[in-house]
Parts: sequence; C-alpha cells; structure tokens
Amino acid sequence: MFIFNYDFMVRAFLAGIMTAILASLTGVFVVLRRMSLIGDSLSHAALAGVAAGMLFGFYPFYGALIFSIISAILIEIIRRAFNKYAEVALAVVMSGGMALAVVLISLAKSFNTDLFSYLFGSLVAVSTADIKLISGLGLFIILSLAFLYRELFAITFDEEAARLCGVPVTYVNTYFTVCCAVAIALSARVVGVLLVSALMVIPAAVALQTAKSFKATFIIAICVAIFSVIAGLYSSFIFDLAPGGTIVLISVVILILVLAQKGVKNKWM
Repeated sequence: MFIFNYDFMVRAFLAGIMTAILASLTGVFVVLRRMSLIGDSLSHAALAGVAAGMLFGFYPFYGALIFSIISAILIEIIRRAFNKYAEVALAVVMSGGMALAVVLISLAKSFNTDLFSYLFGSLVAVSTADIKLISGLGLFIILSLAFLYRELFAITFDEEAARLCGVPVTYVNTYFTVCCAVAIALSARVVGVLLVSALMVIPAAVALQTAKSFKATFIIAICVAIFSVIAGLYSSFIFDLAPGGTIVLISVVILILVLAQKGVKNKWM
C-alpha cells in the first residue's frame, strides 16, 4: 500500500475507478446494440481534440471533451441519414477524426510527452482539476443512465417497438451517444484515447458470458473494469509500464480465462 504515499497515484486510482465505472456502464449498452466500434470512433475524435488543444493553446482535456461531443452528435445525424447502414456513421467519424488529428499534429510539428500520455494513458498526468471534472461529469452520466434505464433497455432490444410505445428514440439515442463521448474523453487521462474503447467493450463481453440477468451484467462489467484498472495501475507503477496497455491486457486475460472456463465446462457437459 506504499504507493498511496504518492499523491499522483491516489489521483490516478480515483480517476481510474470512476472511468472504469463509466466505461463499463455505457459499454454494456454499446455491446448489446452492436456498436462496439463507437468507442474507437469517438476516441479518434478525442485525439483530434487533444491535438487541437495543443496547437491552439487551451487545455487538451477540454478539447477532447468538445470534439467527442460534437462527433457523437455527428454520428447520430449520419445514422439517421443511413438508417439501414448505421455502421457507416462510425466509419466516417473514426476516419475523419483520425485524419483531423494527424493534420493538427503535423501543424503543431511536435509529438511531445504530453500527447503520448493522452494516447496511452499516464499515472502522473491526472491533476486535481481533472479529478473534479471526472467526478462531476461522471456522477452526472451515472445518474442520467439510471434515469433513462427503462428507455435505454427498450431501445437496446427493440428500437421499433420502443418507438411505438412512445419512447423518444432519436433524443435518447443522441443523449446516450453524447454520454459515451463524455465517458471516453474522461477515460483518456488514465487509459489513453487509443485504448479506451477496450475498457468499454471487454468488461461488457466478460459480463455477457457470465451474467444470468440484465442487472447482473452491469455489476459484473463494473467489477471486471474496476479490477482491471486497479491491477493495471498497480502493475504499471511497480514495473514502469504504460497504464493503458496494462489495464487492457489484464481485461483481455480475464476474458480469455472466462472463455476457456466456459469451453472446458461445455466440453464436459
């Protein structure tokens, strides 16, 4: 427990646990709606926001938030235009976000350590101001998802039936996508924009393999995400590893073990 003697590790753990909860909560809905690539799409947009912040001199974290939210709204607009080909929206935003990020980075003519920390996460990058922002927005998103739980449940399993029942599908979809965008931007400080989508998808995948009810899926996903973050941050500090990559690798190992255990069980049944 000596690592908690360092203030930056305390901040990293606080931010990591909050982002683990956010990513796993949104990730369950994302996976069930077969939109796993939304994390990659919005994370590329967040990277463009980080690059814009570094180029124009404002806090890159805010740039990631702004660009992610704009991209989330753009995804919903494109999805409505290509109703039968919803994945087009994700591909357009992903490629466009990455292209914009590359252009902005080239204009800045630098690839410094701060940008690297946004790409792959950093233990020392999380500030007290970041903690306040992550906690405030994170709590707001959690309360929003709880308030819209029934609507999201209905839309996730049958969007047309939800529309017929009077659920404002367009507005709920847009709001949920914006929540995903904020969760991804907030997670960038610890996990990194290039790996944050894995923290959304993998815990949800583990939960779907093991849970026996919808609510249990959320609980398992949150537990897997928090364990991965805590174990990943601890390992990255002890062995001087990139925190984002370490967190994701631990979650991947958990998924492989669950799949292996299920495979052995099915073989003997």
